[in-house]
Parts: sequence; structure tokens; C-alpha cells
Amino acid sequence: MELAPRITPQTLKVLGAVTARPHVSGADIARETRLATGTLYPILLRLEAAGWLTSQWEEGDPRVLGRPRRRFYAITAEGARAAQLAARDLQPAIGRLAWL
Repeated sequence: MELAPRITPQTLKVLGAVTARPHVSGADIARETRLATGTLYPILLRLEAAGWLTSQWEEGDPRVLGRPRRRFYAITAEGARAAQLAARDLQPAIGRLAWL
């Protein structure tokens, strides 16, 4: 596991999106946060490397599905605790986050 990721406004958006549902696809996170893929996926990789998220590929053959498989992300217990602590630390500067 790596050190805790740097908490940026974009990271908070991603954590909020992943906290809202048990398993959410990268495409759904992108739509919800409105982050470009070049911003979103490096954040997801850092959060997963730090142990804050887990991910898994959707089962099924893309030819049968008629589209590429999706990767689903879920927040870990460690990630949820760390996200809440980080958001509380930032609360005086940014206000209360809806997902807390």
C-alpha cells in the first residue's frame, strides 16, 4: 500500500461519487463528477493503490455484451474513514460535503 493520496477538490468529488453507491463504474463516476478521463483515472488508481478503493471488471464477454466491459469501484472501510477525516479537516475551508 502507498501513502495516503493527496486530497484535492477532484479527489473529494471522486470519493463522494464512490461513497454514494456500493459499486459504481468509472463511466458513471466520470458523468457524476464531470471530470475528464485524464484526471479521473489517475485519481482512481491512486485511491486504489492506497487501499481506499477496490475495483473489479464486469463479468461477461464484450462481444456478447455489445460494448466494452466496465470496471466497478467500491470504497473500502479504510477509505471511508480516511475520506471522512480528510473532509472534516477541510470543512472549515470548503464547507460541509453532502456525502458526510
